[in-house]
Amino acid sequence: MSLNKKVAPKNNRFQALSNEEMEEIKQAFDLFDTNNTGKINPSELKQAMQSLGFNDRNPTIFSMICDLDTPQAAKNGGITLEVFVDAINEKLGDKESIEGVRRIFQLFTSDPNAEAIDASDLHRIARELGETMTKEELNDMLKRASASGNSLTFNEFYDIMTKKTFP
Repeated sequence: MSLNKKVAPKNNRFQALSNEEMEEIKQAFDLFDTNNTGKINPSELKQAMQSLGFNDRNPTIFSMICDLDTPQAAKNGGITLEVFVDAINEKLGDKESIEGVRRIFQLFTSDPNAEAIDASDLHRIARELGETMTKEELNDMLKRASASGNSLTFNEFYDIMTKKTFP
């Protein structure tokens, strides 16, 4: 599926997304746009996400979906792709800016004021994303990624997130 100008207009909100990320978002949007209107019904999307268990497995994404279920969306006949992308960008932010990376970092921590991501945070995120990594594998990730070996500071997280290539 290729993106056309109608789907990805030249707009600042889309500049933070790679073509691959935009394609993934478009595919997710298309799954719920079953009648190909270019809009998805927010209450149906929320119900679909609940039926898939997202309210328990990934409360962040479920919360984002609930935020889209507004009277304005209902008045407009549903959620457009642009609104959907805006919501994702607002939650995740620009992964190139320090503010955007900080928002992503805060999604990983159980406490918004936490200074580091620890093994319990990684385990929770892995579980929410449906990953089946063992505690030993997650601890090994922390050992390789952090100076302390047991938690990942924001600066370490930022360095990892903004690297263009990995050795």
